[in-house]
Amino acid sequence: MEKPVAVQYCATFLKPEMLHIYRQITALRGWQPVVLCQKREESGRFPFDLDVLIILPKPATHGLRRIWVKQICRRPVMIYRSEAKRIAQEIKRVNGAVLHIYFGNIAVQLLPLLREAPVPVVVSFHGADAGVDMNRRAYRNAAQEMFGLARLVLARSQALAERLAEMGCPREKIRIHRTGIPLLRFRFWARLAPEDGAWRFFQACRLIPKKGLHNALRAFARFTQAYPQSTFTIAGEGPLLAELTALALELGIRERVRFTGFLAHGPLLEELSMAHVFLHPSETGSDGNQEGVPNSMLEAMSTGLPVVATRHGGIPEAVDDGVSGFLVAEHDPEALAAAMLKIASAPARYPAMGAAAAKAVAERFEQGKQIEVLERCYTEAAQT
Repeated sequence: MEKPVAVQYCATFLKPEMLHIYRQITALRGWQPVVLCQKREESGRFPFDLDVLIILPKPATHGLRRIWVKQICRRPVMIYRSEAKRIAQEIKRVNGAVLHIYFGNIAVQLLPLLREAPVPVVVSFHGADAGVDMNRRAYRNAAQEMFGLARLVLARSQALAERLAEMGCPREKIRIHRTGIPLLRFRFWARLAPEDGAWRFFQACRLIPKKGLHNALRAFARFTQAYPQSTFTIAGEGPLLAELTALALELGIRERVRFTGFLAHGPLLEELSMAHVFLHPSETGSDGNQEGVPNSMLEAMSTGLPVVATRHGGIPEAVDDGVSGFLVAEHDPEALAAAMLKIASAPARYPAMGAAAAKAVAERFEQGKQIEVLERCYTEAAQT
């Protein structure tokens, strides 16, 4: 018996930070994925069967339309009706049973398709795609229309689900579908606190404002006053690199901070195995941009790293405060440093926190379980 087809619409397949999307699509078991995209990137990093990958042509006026509609008219950019018809034809051609759109803001762009969709539509929100530009009436109205047309709306966390409901999404359409972590790729290391006080902190993320890196550096600077042999490794790329490097120099900790750039899986595992604590003090951006549940944090926890993070987005749904790490308020480097010192001051408790972190990921975010959740959502949408 042939598997039903779940058409996956991802505007760019895939950006470097979209590993979690790649894992999800390629891990489907009961459904056959067919990908529709406008741009193919990182093909070496994310190989995919070309027989089930369809690259849609962009209209010649694509760039001009974005400038006119978004910057001048201050409305959401939407595809032309001719583009919607082309996508609908492709969905029919591959015998799609359901259309899964990544992400919420892309679903708004696809409203002309949703209005005449040939199959039920599932839209998944991951965090950053909820709330941005919602202070503009045109964006709010478009989002609410999209919610009305989608069969199901998936949220990566309960906190995100609440935000979607506040934005106007009917609660009966919302399903919680969490990030899936392939635990076999992240070995658990039973760690002990360093006897010499040389604590190794680690953070892996895009170097962008919502990751709270400025406050992570300030907190680390305070921590080194008590533990001067400690180090802080930051893995990732992004526009803030020069600014963060300058801040580390200003704080007098430049020689204790290492910027590695993007790390492939092997080097990342090596860094995780040597670390003692994972930092992730996420903060809400000025445009309303928030995290769902950071994937890098879940990967670190699965290896047995306790976490010091903020009460932000879906983070409290993964980190049990005082059990698998500590949570503090956003924009508070002093509280962040105090939490770091709290871990260092109780070395006997430290191994149990790491074990609790790994257990939390296994129970709540294991990939196989989350694929089952997703495929049940596809079946529900297709049969409703």
